[in-house]
Amino acid sequence: MPTPRSKPTFAPLTLDRWPDLEKLFGPRGACGGCWCMYWRLTRPEFAAGQGAGNRRAFRRLVGSGVVPGILAYMGGEPAGWCAIEPRAAYPRLARSRILAPVDDAPVWSIACFFIARQYRKQGLSVELLEAAAQHARAAGARIIEGYPIESGQGSVPAAFAWTGLTGAFRAAGFVEVARRSARQPVMRRELQSARRSRRRQPAKA
Repeated sequence: MPTPRSKPTFAPLTLDRWPDLEKLFGPRGACGGCWCMYWRLTRPEFAAGQGAGNRRAFRRLVGSGVVPGILAYMGGEPAGWCAIEPRAAYPRLARSRILAPVDDAPVWSIACFFIARQYRKQGLSVELLEAAAQHARAAGARIIEGYPIESGQGSVPAAFAWTGLTGAFRAAGFVEVARRSARQPVMRRELQSARRSRRRQPAKA
């Protein structure tokens, strides 16, 4: 029988956890020198900073007090990353024909996913999505939105799945709300407020 993996833990990315992100992303900045800056910059800006420049820019952002996402840990080691902030933090989304706003509802966007190779295909993405949802809810979000790649069309190379896969989003309670591309839908999950959640808990005997 396979050995059960350890239970993951999760933490927001703050400056004291920056070394963990660097360890997780490695010298390539997760993928092609991105350092999770793709959705924040224009195409020329991103290309100019690709690699070290994007790393410095993202570190400055974290150092300013912005919490741009959630880290997953397995056995104390960084294992995964999910970028989640209010959609306005990612201006490049607004310029995308496929991922343009669905409506005027204020949403938080899950813009990027990265899972360490040894932890892929083990369900960690679903757990990380749930942790990201709880983080956003605690910050006041009522709707979270993602832009995963359709996982029902065969194997998807990791390099093309950095916004996540639809299978994981569905398992985490997301539903499709728009599809302007056969390959990449817009998916949402409505978040129950902490106050309403407490009210629905059964009274203790």
